[in-house]
Amino acid sequence: MTQELLSREFDRRYFLNTLSYPHPRHGLLLGRFAAISTLTLGLLLLLAGALALLVWLISQGYAQATPVALGHHYLVTIGFIGLDLLVLTAVATLLAVVASTPSFVLIGTFGFMLVARSFGAIVELLTRNTAVVGDAESYRSGVSLLSYLLPDLGALDVRMVALYGKLELLPADWPWLVLSSLTYMVGLLALAVWALNRKRFA
Repeated sequence: MTQELLSREFDRRYFLNTLSYPHPRHGLLLGRFAAISTLTLGLLLLLAGALALLVWLISQGYAQATPVALGHHYLVTIGFIGLDLLVLTAVATLLAVVASTPSFVLIGTFGFMLVARSFGAIVELLTRNTAVVGDAESYRSGVSLLSYLLPDLGALDVRMVALYGKLELLPADWPWLVLSSLTYMVGLLALAVWALNRKRFA
């Protein structure tokens, strides 16, 4: 969506008409980000509602040992997924401003998602099982450096809270995790605004 609503606009020069009005550039960028975020979160809520309805219908004819918690546990899970999507939308917005080709927005965001969601699990694996690779401590230290550059999106995956109905399964540092993800998102948007203000359009 970011590729179509923002990057394509730069690629096709539609922005020239928008920027001809006496409005700051960041208004264009933040407006597009708000539109994409609203659409993304709206789709998330729609799909979450459909999934909850489907699970409830199935549970009427099949009793599980641990039924899925569709109350506030489910809402907490959806909230964390929404935060994950907001961070990825901010990354895509930044890439749409700085990338020279629209296709890089999709590729770059997908690569960021893979790295940000996997490095935490890799560090935990190397901590628990040092026999996985040779010199695991050195390898773990190198991968751990990513925690200073990227948010741990893997920790935002809290589906087990809804599956088992236990809020105790949330990460122990979940308030810091939420705050750091929001701060990272705001930082990416600020960097995107700075890049757009310095961008020279031919």
